[in-house]
Amino acid sequence: MKHHAIPRIVTKLIIPLILLFGLYVQFHGEYSAGGGFQAGVIFAAGFILYAVIFSLDVAKSILNINMTKSLMALGLLLYITVGFVGILSGGNFLDYNLLSNTKTNGQMLGIFLVELGVGLTVSNVMILIFYAFNDIGKS
Repeated sequence: MKHHAIPRIVTKLIIPLILLFGLYVQFHGEYSAGGGFQAGVIFAAGFILYAVIFSLDVAKSILNINMTKSLMALGLLLYITVGFVGILSGGNFLDYNLLSNTKTNGQMLGIFLVELGVGLTVSNVMILIFYAFNDIGKS
């Protein structure tokens, strides 16, 4: 594979900006448009760009399939745990009001944790789909 200098340099410059924008969408999503799903796709897009430019083998050495599956499961577990805390506290599934001593703090904490879980799950599912498409292309 031929390595082109300009795409590699531009990618090294733009990936931190993509990830920073993903963090902005993740942590600002509870106040405006955006949140876990959108941030997860942005993070995955940054990682996929890295994999396309620097090779899939390098990307898999950074984030292998087993780690990706584990992070995906962690995000799902976080989402489900927040939901069941509401049930165990005597409320409904995903009843954020019971997560803290005040309703406002409970809502903020609940939304933050759920959006974090969604972001982790979505980004790692997108990366796994990318890995799967590359494995199909090899056969």
